[in-house]
Amino acid sequence: MWISRRMKQAFAVAVLCGVLCGLSAAGAQTPPPPAPPAEKPPEEPAASYTGEISVIEKEEPSLTVPSVDRAAKELDAVPGGTSLVDAETYEQGRVSTLKDALDFAPGVLVQPRFGSEEARLSIRGSGLQRTFHGRGLKLLQDGVPLNLADGAFDFQAVEPLAARYVEVFRGANALQYGSSTLGGAINYVSRNGHDSPPLQARAESGSFDYLRGQVSSGFVQGKRDGFATLTHSSLDGFRRHSAQSNQRFLGNVGYRPDENLETRFYLAAFRSDSELPGNLTKAQLEADPRQAATGNVALDQKRDFDLLRVSNRTTLLLGDAGRLDFGGFWAYKDLHHPIFQVLEQRSNDVGAEVRYENEASLLGRSNHLVVGFSPVVGTVDDDRFVNVAGKRGARTAAGKTTSVNLDLFAEERYEILPRLSLSAGFQVSHARRDFQDDFLVNGDQTDRQDYQGISPKLGVIFAVAPTASLFANLSRSFEPPTFGELVNVGGDGLLRLDAQTASTLEVGSRGSRGPLSWDLALYHARVSDELLGLNDAVGNPLGTINARRTLHSGIEAGLQARFGGTRGMVVLRQVYNWSHFVFDGDPVFHDNTLAGVPEHFLRTEVLFERGGFYGGPNVESAPKRYPVDHANTLFADLYTIVGFKLGYRTASGLAGFIEGRNLTDETYAATTGVIPDARGRDSAQFLPGDGASVYAGLEYRW
Repeated sequence: MWISRRMKQAFAVAVLCGVLCGLSAAGAQTPPPPAPPAEKPPEEPAASYTGEISVIEKEEPSLTVPSVDRAAKELDAVPGGTSLVDAETYEQGRVSTLKDALDFAPGVLVQPRFGSEEARLSIRGSGLQRTFHGRGLKLLQDGVPLNLADGAFDFQAVEPLAARYVEVFRGANALQYGSSTLGGAINYVSRNGHDSPPLQARAESGSFDYLRGQVSSGFVQGKRDGFATLTHSSLDGFRRHSAQSNQRFLGNVGYRPDENLETRFYLAAFRSDSELPGNLTKAQLEADPRQAATGNVALDQKRDFDLLRVSNRTTLLLGDAGRLDFGGFWAYKDLHHPIFQVLEQRSNDVGAEVRYENEASLLGRSNHLVVGFSPVVGTVDDDRFVNVAGKRGARTAAGKTTSVNLDLFAEERYEILPRLSLSAGFQVSHARRDFQDDFLVNGDQTDRQDYQGISPKLGVIFAVAPTASLFANLSRSFEPPTFGELVNVGGDGLLRLDAQTASTLEVGSRGSRGPLSWDLALYHARVSDELLGLNDAVGNPLGTINARRTLHSGIEAGLQARFGGTRGMVVLRQVYNWSHFVFDGDPVFHDNTLAGVPEHFLRTEVLFERGGFYGGPNVESAPKRYPVDHANTLFADLYTIVGFKLGYRTASGLAGFIEGRNLTDETYAATTGVIPDARGRDSAQFLPGDGASVYAGLEYRW
């Protein structure tokens, strides 16, 4: 049955790809492939905000999908930490996980659990305890939330090879997407017919039986354009019991009847199967990092799901009156998840957004107003069973969860002086978490909790030069718990938890001068009721608590330098994150460091580029040990890993690369679990990073 369904899905996708290719081959007006990065003259970073921005531009080929240049201008106008990741850059090497795509995005920490998509994804300490089923920030595809309605998200719901670029909004700078969380938002923006070749194929292979293939097609035909991509990836994994298999289809079709109106429909269909090797003790990691936890193998622990998502974005230009954007989506997920028990979940999420923007001048000064409303409703039918070697045993629980989120947001950016602009905004949020108990063995556990919050923001940005700016902002964040936090391990309804809030001060600068470009932000957040999810020594959940007062301070720094001339260029890329997260007078943990992430994290790459060729080393380092428990008695060791990359891309569209990772075969913990107090004893909280590995890939664009 599984084979039959997969064959049907593959056949349907192949037919759709064939239709798109046929349209483009039959005289469709398709743009040439994007020029290879190494063949271009050195790119100057987009100019920083100077009081004038151009968001509503009729000359853009698409109203619903901003071009790279337009997106960069919009990000530069934000008075706070933002960055744009060009897919042409990360496609120079292996592209498999979120880490591959976001490694050089300042402030973004991605720590894979076992070389897979599942990871700790954190910005400014968001979702600090989650190494699976993330929370604490908004993950989006083309402006459509990938989070479930309760705020949790799946890492496997993203396909980096389908993106033209990735937008990163750190903290309250994600207000324009209705995000009020401490972490902010990450938006993967898909390719479309205007920026895609008629046909593109890519294949990657390497260590641990890694295999990845992609085929895509784009077309423009009159008032219509479209894009479709199909990828397959599989991996046996560095560790035992860590095999993965993913099939992903994404497509979009746009229609622009005139210069003032465009509508675009999106379709995504994913299948993801992942074995879970589990956590090791520190002694086990050092003895044999490739082993799996015994209990994970005995219970055949896995996370498998099918995902279907349909969405639409429609833009209407109103001339001098501004623009209206409408959006809506429906997502369905079917999850099979044997862990300490077997979870069977079927989720449906429906959401919409209406958004109004106006750039009409006010009192003779540049002005930009955005107002939006975003309602989201989601339900999950949740069945739980005894895990009998990975199979369903006796039922242990059954219920239905319903999440409702209503977000109203507005932001005004006004030029008070020729090079100085002030930004003020707010978001009003209402969230409901409703659990209906359908099992009733231990009495009726039906329960409901409601949360309300207001998240204001005030920012300022000053253009010190045409390509450099200074910024500062003060903001408030609001984050209600997901059902992952509200589950009461001991029963008796939902846990009584408060929403997590924080007041954050941020200052920084970004811009370019000569061969240098930079992105620097310093922040300090006073967090109230931080949601800390805790596990026992073998990884079983203990439940979530509110830590009354914590402090999150940090530095997010990115630097790029280009030196050379006609004989070649040397390109330096570097990111440094300082993450100082501590309790503030906690009755149990005092002023200890919050467990889970390295205080210092550094990643550096140096590439030589000439005539389409590129090559050079890279280094990743966590140069200081960091705690695994909040009592600060058990630590993950410092580590440094070294890699090397070689590649070539021709103007005709042919590209290839070979990449080595962890070439010194360092044994280290890529990430860890989090527990309250290890009492100085070893604990099964360590997730080994991959050993030495080599990958190679080929790509051709027709």
